[in-house]
Amino acid sequence: MSSEAPEQESKTEDPSQRKLEEAHKKGDVAKSQEVTTWFMLVGTAIICSSMAPWVASQISQPLQTIMMNADRFDVNGAGFSAFFTNLAFAMIGAVLAPLAVLYVCGVLANLVQHRPLISAEPITPKLSKISPLAGAKRLFSIDALINFGKGLVKIGVVGIVVVMVIWPERDRLDTMMTADPIIILLDFQELAVKILTAVLVVVTFIAGADYFYTRQKWWKRQMMTVQETRDEYKQMEGDPHVKGRIRQLRQEKARKRMMQSVPDATVVLTNPTHYSVALKYEKGMGAPKCVAKGADAVALRIRTVAKENDVPIIENPPLARALFAAVEVDEDIPADHYKAVAEIIGFVMRLKHGQSWKARG
Repeated sequence: MSSEAPEQESKTEDPSQRKLEEAHKKGDVAKSQEVTTWFMLVGTAIICSSMAPWVASQISQPLQTIMMNADRFDVNGAGFSAFFTNLAFAMIGAVLAPLAVLYVCGVLANLVQHRPLISAEPITPKLSKISPLAGAKRLFSIDALINFGKGLVKIGVVGIVVVMVIWPERDRLDTMMTADPIIILLDFQELAVKILTAVLVVVTFIAGADYFYTRQKWWKRQMMTVQETRDEYKQMEGDPHVKGRIRQLRQEKARKRMMQSVPDATVVLTNPTHYSVALKYEKGMGAPKCVAKGADAVALRIRTVAKENDVPIIENPPLARALFAAVEVDEDIPADHYKAVAEIIGFVMRLKHGQSWKARG
């Protein structure tokens, strides 16, 4: 227990949705046994108040028939087997409806506490479940002590309530033994309903308090440490170092693809050392397009590739800096730079083809 306390104290973060979903998959949910008890008592109260007379009649009828015609039954061979078969079916038919009510109450008790789930984890064989040492730890744990205390309190409170309900009826109980059997059944039904109603009132408060306690305890068990939160984030979002490496590889790949476009550029503008912007313009294009750009080492690499492929390099620091900040690779240049770029491309075209920019347009 001492080793578990520091670990629990270090769990300061609320559980993530993923942690809660994993707990549900394992069948680890907040479930109060007192809530189940409350629903079963409700089912029992329904049976006693509305179904008891019908069940009693269904059982008493075949028994009366047996008692009144005992000397007429054939108890030899097949007749004996048929006699008990019919009696068994009559009994089973009488108790099926009450069992169905209790079954529905049991299902509702689970549905109101958590959503439906299917998990084989709780029934999976584990050595810890049969280990004497683990069993001893569970038996003498704080949880076992708390459950024992809750059980004593519940038994004491319910016992007091039952006595308070029965005590005013003590004279009635004395005369009940000499009354007609039908009257005894009706009196017993009325008394049972009173007892169940009083117990339900008490158990309602017990179930509410126990569910709140169980829910808080379960939530605290699902809480995470800061390190667990970070590890889960890395698993879901990816390790930042890995993401950084992937981003670096993508940038290198994009830069390599960009460099492959420099030989097809029309002109490279520089400032002249820090920035380089490679532009391409062909007949039919709406506007010149940036095919490559870079700063410092990348700018130097663009100029080197341009020289190797006889791409004209024009030094124009203001325009190179403006285009570097305003346009991305594979985008057309902004309209406010058309005039300045057109003059440079026109100059390049005249050098290459000996024609004016207007003639080329």
